[in-house]
Amino acid sequence: MQNKIAKKAVPTKDLLKKARVRLMNLEDIPTILAIEEVSFPTPWTAESFESELRDNQIARYYCLELDGNVVGYMGLWLIIGEAHITNVAIWPGCQGQGLGEYLMRSVMNELPAMGIRRITLEVKVSNTNAQKLYTKLGFTPAGIRRRYYSDNQEDAIIMWASL
Repeated sequence: MQNKIAKKAVPTKDLLKKARVRLMNLEDIPTILAIEEVSFPTPWTAESFESELRDNQIARYYCLELDGNVVGYMGLWLIIGEAHITNVAIWPGCQGQGLGEYLMRSVMNELPAMGIRRITLEVKVSNTNAQKLYTKLGFTPAGIRRRYYSDNQEDAIIMWASL
């Protein structure tokens, strides 16, 4: 599925005025899959997202929309006062414009009202751009998961933030 968002950059302040974060629904899955396929070497399947949305009581998935088009998403598992980010991605043509930060801050700001006090994620050692964003959002490295990623056996940095 082709995303409808152009790859032309829009000034960030104008772009963020058009941004909206909402809960993901089953109808979003085709667009989410398109983002997955261009973002990850081993993308999740439609069945994985369907199962998360229908069956996983601890899962919360959010979409980032611009002008009614989904351009990003973020998934979490909420477990006993903590959130574990399962995945987060922004359509490549929309990256580098503050949208990932906007999405993550929006979701993170909602979590304390749900009793969530800490949040964690794993990030590839080689993904320095993501690490910079996560550090900006208050995440700090807490350890390494050796050979965590199945596509290339790369290590993951475990990062945590307090909310």
